[in-house]
Amino acid sequence: MTGPDEPRVHQKIEAVWRIESAKVIGALARIVRDIGVAEDLANDALVAALQQWPVEGIPDNPGAWLTGTAKHRAIDYLRRGQLLERKHGELAYELGASGASSKPGAPDLDAALDDDVGDDVLRLMFTACHPVLSQEARTALTLRLIAGLTTDEIARAYLVPEPTIAQRIVRAKKTLAAKKVPFEVPRGEDREARLSSVLEVIYLIFNEGYAATAGTEWIRRGLCEEALRLARMLAELSPGEPETHGLAALLEIQASRLRARVAPDGSAVLLADQNRAVWDRLLIRRGLAALDRAERTASVRGSYTIQAAIAACHARAVSVGETDWPRIVMLYDALAEISPSPVVALNRAVAVGMANGPARGLEAVDRLKDSAALRNYHLLPAVRADLLSKLGRAGEAREEFERAASLTRNEAERAVLLQRAAEQP
Repeated sequence: MTGPDEPRVHQKIEAVWRIESAKVIGALARIVRDIGVAEDLANDALVAALQQWPVEGIPDNPGAWLTGTAKHRAIDYLRRGQLLERKHGELAYELGASGASSKPGAPDLDAALDDDVGDDVLRLMFTACHPVLSQEARTALTLRLIAGLTTDEIARAYLVPEPTIAQRIVRAKKTLAAKKVPFEVPRGEDREARLSSVLEVIYLIFNEGYAATAGTEWIRRGLCEEALRLARMLAELSPGEPETHGLAALLEIQASRLRARVAPDGSAVLLADQNRAVWDRLLIRRGLAALDRAERTASVRGSYTIQAAIAACHARAVSVGETDWPRIVMLYDALAEISPSPVVALNRAVAVGMANGPARGLEAVDRLKDSAALRNYHLLPAVRADLLSKLGRAGEAREEFERAASLTRNEAERAVLLQRAAEQP
């Protein structure tokens, strides 16, 4: 070990923690059976690293150092609470190893903490996304425990006060403990229900990064990157679940467009105006490979796999005009069968307009005007305005663009919509 300067060491510790924290917390949670306690113990190990590494240097295997230090904290915790004897019995039963330790009936805690780290992360994801928590709490807890973001980072990403995020996380941990939610990957129907919750949280995190709900930024790349990392992790940890690959495929392909979605001056660039040469071809190849895997392993395509197939149509096209819009309409029809929603119907209307002409698209959109779910959804008037503009109905288009601008809370998107309104002859 060497003794590098402290600021550089702290930066490296932050990078290591972002990668390793979920593994450490997951391993501890399996032992102490309390996510809040596990996070506290893992943070103790992080504090020790912040104190020791600037003096002693960065270990050759920093992740193993954090895990080893956290183990000792877990053992001390169990002893302090006079829970060690009871935990010995529980762990012996879990490990199925009555002779796994030097003392009869006392399993090796180090071995228990080292066991199956990947499964520990998967358990942590399923626990953090348990349906007993609200959607907001699941998202905050997932970003905190799995992605390793600080409460300040989560608060800035969602443009809410930091105390609000902190309260959500604290309440989520207390709820999990009070409801005695088991730290496990569920089985059967319960697993399917919980998996859909995990996938939904990752999907929502990515979407908030891809098209920010509010604020001055059109995209929040950090959220997209974290969601993509979580999707990749989940696909690796749960390879037999087709929808994990479907979600990974969707996010890989969508992420390929991020650079093209923002102009050099920071303004938003819509799909039709994007320079497709800037799209990341590596991410597209990864996405298409994941899509192929999802389609090969699924008896029936799920919603994320269908959405990935739609994204693939865009990724394979060299321009908007050469996109296979009829196929996209068919895919939206398939998506509406298994996951119907007004937003899916609106997206289908866009595809109909591209495949069959703006008049047909406008007919499909107008059938949605009375939907309560879309009443204050800015993209409904935005889509309608675009179709009206293509039909030469400039005055109506201008009004709809202005209405869409008044409904969005994102300043970059509002600027684009007002510009489109001003461009109407």
